[in-house]
Amino acid sequence: MSGIVYWLDMAGVIVFALSGVVLACRSRMDPFGMLVLAAVTGIGGGTLRDLVLGVRPVFWVADPTYLWVIFSTVCAALVGFHYIHRLSRGFLPIADAFGLALFTVIGAHKALLLGTSGVVAVLMGMMTGVAGGMIRDVLAQRVPMVLREEVYATAAMAGGTAYVVLDALQAPLPLTIAASLTVTLGLRIAAIHWHLALPVFAWVTLPPKTADDSAAPLSTPQKAKQRVRMIRRERNRR
Repeated sequence: MSGIVYWLDMAGVIVFALSGVVLACRSRMDPFGMLVLAAVTGIGGGTLRDLVLGVRPVFWVADPTYLWVIFSTVCAALVGFHYIHRLSRGFLPIADAFGLALFTVIGAHKALLLGTSGVVAVLMGMMTGVAGGMIRDVLAQRVPMVLREEVYATAAMAGGTAYVVLDALQAPLPLTIAASLTVTLGLRIAAIHWHLALPVFAWVTLPPKTADDSAAPLSTPQKAKQRVRMIRRERNRR
């Protein structure tokens, strides 16, 4: 079973690295920029996880195969650049969702192997899943997905919780992995498809009362909601 977990980890690195390459292409970065974004996305979350858990050396230092996998992914992307450039806008969130699900499982699994509590394992699963994407988005000058109202970190926490609970019940490892992947990926894909979002708490400025409410100026939160609606309409048209 350790081999299955290892290959799941490699699959997560490839998927996350590819999402970094796609974002680098859309941000008009050079090949070095593509490599940097692919690397921080693919191994950033796991690196922070190992540092927090006190694992020495960090996983990719002990096994440089991860670095070669990232390098090979970037090289393959450079060869097929025109195909990547034509990918729809929906590809990046979907690829990111698969990477999130895979890394959530890996993070929770590794934390439990090190003897941490269930709460810590859930947090380590979430950190492994979201930290690399956060660094990627910051370097690309985007607001990280985890900081928006989208269901992102919540999906990772739900998947990590499913893994910890089934592990405590001594369920077979394949079932535990499959259930955690299904919960995380299902929530994230549902959030993308149906635009599910967490509630946003912000100061609300009421527009002044006039004879014609439709002519009243919109408050800042209202303008933000109107802009979100316009963006979603454009995405639906595409």
